[in-house]
Amino acid sequence: MPATGDAAVHPLVSDPAWLRLKVAVSELRLLQQKDGSLRDDVDEAGHERARTLVAEVVAGIRGLAPSLPHDAAYLEALVLDFGRWVDGGFGVPDFLDSLNAFAPAQHRVDGLTHLVVFPMYTQNGNPDRMVEAVLLEVIWPDFVAELEAGDYSNRLFLPIRFLDFTAGYDTNSAVLFPETVAMREVPAFTWGGIFADREAARFRRVVAEAADVTRLSLPADAARLVADQQLAERTFVMWDLIHDRTHMHGDLPFDPFMVKQRMPFFLYALEELRCDLTAFRESVKLEAEGHPYARMVQYAVLFDRIFRFSITGSRVRNYDGLGGQLLFAWLHQRGVLHWTDNRLSVDWEAVTEPVLELGRAIEDLYWRSIDRPKASHWLAAYALVSSVVTPHPSSAWARHAAGDLTALPLDGPPKGLTDAVLPDEFPLSMFFEALAKKMKPVIESTAGITGRSDLVAREEGAAA
Repeated sequence: MPATGDAAVHPLVSDPAWLRLKVAVSELRLLQQKDGSLRDDVDEAGHERARTLVAEVVAGIRGLAPSLPHDAAYLEALVLDFGRWVDGGFGVPDFLDSLNAFAPAQHRVDGLTHLVVFPMYTQNGNPDRMVEAVLLEVIWPDFVAELEAGDYSNRLFLPIRFLDFTAGYDTNSAVLFPETVAMREVPAFTWGGIFADREAARFRRVVAEAADVTRLSLPADAARLVADQQLAERTFVMWDLIHDRTHMHGDLPFDPFMVKQRMPFFLYALEELRCDLTAFRESVKLEAEGHPYARMVQYAVLFDRIFRFSITGSRVRNYDGLGGQLLFAWLHQRGVLHWTDNRLSVDWEAVTEPVLELGRAIEDLYWRSIDRPKASHWLAAYALVSSVVTPHPSSAWARHAAGDLTALPLDGPPKGLTDAVLPDEFPLSMFFEALAKKMKPVIESTAGITGRSDLVAREEGAAA
């Protein structure tokens, strides 16, 4: 295998079986509708074409199977699921059997390749359950295996890297989750994939631009992180490992945040930020023990949260954006982050303790939650966030916090409280409004990015 960042193409990407499969999937997607079935306006000729395309997909799967012996049972089940879909007249697809047979977390070997072909939606990408095809490889360096075998166990965690993909992943999606697949029932999931190469590549592009725009002077090791794709990938794998397991650990509210439920979006902001700040805290500990990537995780959490999360995506219930705003404002108000003379600066020697302090504030909120009614917990969470980030002037929640006890429907079900949260309850500050305008082109340019595509773009830019 070529080293990460090498411009060489993986042999499977140029395999004729993959190329034919990818073309067939790309055309098949055009015949599908939101639930994965064929569109209502597809006539008999279209159905016949769909049968031909599925036959080409199946031929591609069988052609690639000898290169993927570790996935033999899954690939055979995949062929059967495609066959049932055709025999059923291309109704709503059901790929539960092949999904159950796919167990990539059982083979976490660095560089191991997988072919993924499912009718699925892609988070932050395509919302419809169309057939997608992805070639990927596992990222599992020895240091990650050692961390996972020790204090950071997570048998479901699967860090991965794009090799090639169809249109649903030519987007901002950086995850491969089994719950996105079309299936008749929801099983117990055994894995969850995160494309660390995409996370690393867009981090590097965005932070490099943001540091230039804000005139932030990066420490030498942080500059190396931004410049080195392999270093950034490994950093994100370590960050993701600790973040992912944190959702299941700690003094959590009784209703786990990972259970689908409708709540004010600022609660999701606090949960995601809690997990990131836990990764930061653990990395501080691991740095003291001499871990080579621990300092890099701390930089990644700070820069990605502040520069990318805060200004990426819609302002409608953007919980990751709010988490980034909260971290920035917290550090600014504690005097370790400065915006002076139109230049951003950070007191690098003093920044660690305030970050840890914010983590402790969220953990204390969680610890107290089991002694509080749900509405009281939500109000306490709002008090924490609004003490740092200014809410919208017309916010009913803000009026309640200021003493107007009639502003919120506290005598009804929790739904009324959630409905009272504005779509953009915590608007961008003037700093982030200005930064967002300057950063919009580079953030939009990261859609579909991978480590290799970023390298190619840089090479083309240098040649020009």
